[in-house]
Amino acid sequence: MRLGTARRPTGIPWWGLVSATAAPVLLVGGWTWAAALQPGTFDPVRETISALAGLGATRRGIMTAALVGVGLCHLATSAALRTAPRAGRAALGLGGLATIGVAAAPLPADGGSVPHTAFATTAFVALAVWPALPPGRDGAPRAPFPLQRPVRLAAAGLLLALVGWFGIELFGAGPRLGLAERAAAGAQALWPLVVVLGCRPAGPRAPVTAATAVAPPAAGPGRRPRTNGPGPDPYGGPRTGP
Repeated sequence: MRLGTARRPTGIPWWGLVSATAAPVLLVGGWTWAAALQPGTFDPVRETISALAGLGATRRGIMTAALVGVGLCHLATSAALRTAPRAGRAALGLGGLATIGVAAAPLPADGGSVPHTAFATTAFVALAVWPALPPGRDGAPRAPFPLQRPVRLAAAGLLLALVGWFGIELFGAGPRLGLAERAAAGAQALWPLVVVLGCRPAGPRAPVTAATAVAPPAAGPGRRPRTNGPGPDPYGGPRTGP
């Protein structure tokens, strides 16, 4: 038996925590930095994230690199979330691939782009529904908190509501289009981190030492402690044999 500190198994490698943490940092940092470099007055409440990576944007490479990084992070997190359902992990990975596609198919300086719209729609839908996809043993009592059925459904409902708000602003030419997109994309980038943190261990167990590894069980009520070899009976009287 190996001695040391026993920890609860997580099923999540360390790089899964790194990728889940990096996704929202890259996304928010990318759109903040890119917006600060735009000439004139850039309104993040009205203007979209895609406009920062479009062909007509200044220093568009910043937002493009951020989107590629976010997509790669989602792919890595989907591979690391071994405790999550396979269907959900596949949807998270699909959202990561579609996010890379958004970066690879930028908006033109004027007008729209069918490939960009298709990639963006796939990314938003996949990253919104992945928490709701059921695991193999739905609602298991030992499932981590973010993977329990009520939590998963509530998270997916919130993400879908934010995507719906973005759709209303988009098709209605609303004045808060950029804000709605940032709220939806930011929440979708943050939820994988919540799941990873919820699946991590609460803390180390008690250390396993040589004494605790070989210590015999304590004698219960009505039981005499077992001894080896001749010796005095602890309850009185001589002991004549084993």
